[in-house]
Amino acid sequence: MQNYVDPSLAQEMIGATPQQKVDALFDYMERRGQSFYDEVVTQLEHALQCAALAKQHEASPTLITGALLHDIGHIILDEHNADKAFLDIDLNHEAIGAEYLAPFFPEAVTTPIRLHVPAKRYLCKTDAAYHDGLSEASKRSLIVQGGIMSDEEQEAFEEIPHFQDALTLRRWDDLAKVKGLETAELETYRDIVQQCLA
Repeated sequence: MQNYVDPSLAQEMIGATPQQKVDALFDYMERRGQSFYDEVVTQLEHALQCAALAKQHEASPTLITGALLHDIGHIILDEHNADKAFLDIDLNHEAIGAEYLAPFFPEAVTTPIRLHVPAKRYLCKTDAAYHDGLSEASKRSLIVQGGIMSDEEQEAFEEIPHFQDALTLRRWDDLAKVKGLETAELETYRDIVQQCLA
């Protein structure tokens, strides 16, 4: 199966000023983030809830930005619940999203994005209660994402810079699925995202 990655956002951001890059990014998220991510929230609602949790925990600007953008891969792949492949085939949205953002953001932003799916596999390995708290969609996707990590995979994961940020992001990701929750608007994060641009 060939993934279709929408190039339009990257094309708009290349060569743009920092303000224009954030304009393009936020406009894209507003337009394309209205599809349902999980059982009860849209892609955009999920992103805003995750970023709000990062901000509440006084995370670094790079981790707040990573929280806001962690699922951009779902949007550029047009991957969502209406598409059966969303849960039955692993389209590697985390790697595709991180790679897509790499020309524009430092590794402190993109590495937690790239690792937020392996982080779920890691937490299922190291925290017995973690798996039980996952949503049904997240439990289903875990299977196609490789299941619980092996000992060797766990050791390798712990060697990666920013892996702790990825674990933190993962826990916020799991909590950011609350139907009808009021959050700050996307524009609230403009200065934070802009200062993180590479």
